[in-house]
Amino acid sequence: MSIEGSISKDFSEGSSSSSGGGSTHGSTTPSRYESQKRRDWNTFCQYLKNQRPPVPLSHCNCNQVLEFLRYLDQFGKTKVHIQGCMFYGQPEPPAPCTCPLRQAWGSLDALIGRLRAAYEENGGSQETNPFASGAIRVYLRDVRECQAKARGIPYKKKKKKTSTINQTKGGGHDDQDSSSTSMMHFVP
Repeated sequence: MSIEGSISKDFSEGSSSSSGGGSTHGSTTPSRYESQKRRDWNTFCQYLKNQRPPVPLSHCNCNQVLEFLRYLDQFGKTKVHIQGCMFYGQPEPPAPCTCPLRQAWGSLDALIGRLRAAYEENGGSQETNPFASGAIRVYLRDVRECQAKARGIPYKKKKKKTSTINQTKGGGHDDQDSSSTSMMHFVP
């Protein structure tokens, strides 16, 4: 199978293909995450081999990762309106348009997470991991912001949960309220 066929199949299905649960040791079936991570890693390695000239994994840097992410856009299923489109910024456009389909930000973010882990599991060092590069984080942030504007739906940063220790020390909450929460309590 060509890399295009492999990528198209893998990324159109996402991680929804079922492989069962279990660990990756012995004859048990690997988890869906582990199977997807292996497929993603094999696809990326094949992408590097198909470059002219081929790029050895030891010479891979964030530039090849960025090129790979841009390459994947052609297999995307998420409509991303361009700024000149009359539906730009509308969450639910009333009619079809000719804007391109792209990989969704969440899919790319999850892919980078799996490839980052796979790189280190396959002998790469944490210090030289091209998937952990600041340039990749900037690219993902830009994709997220661009897609949010195009859809008219801003991404909101999730608030970090606070521990109840701050609330009970002068926070004005009584102990019986904090004991009914699902937060962990830390005892100094």
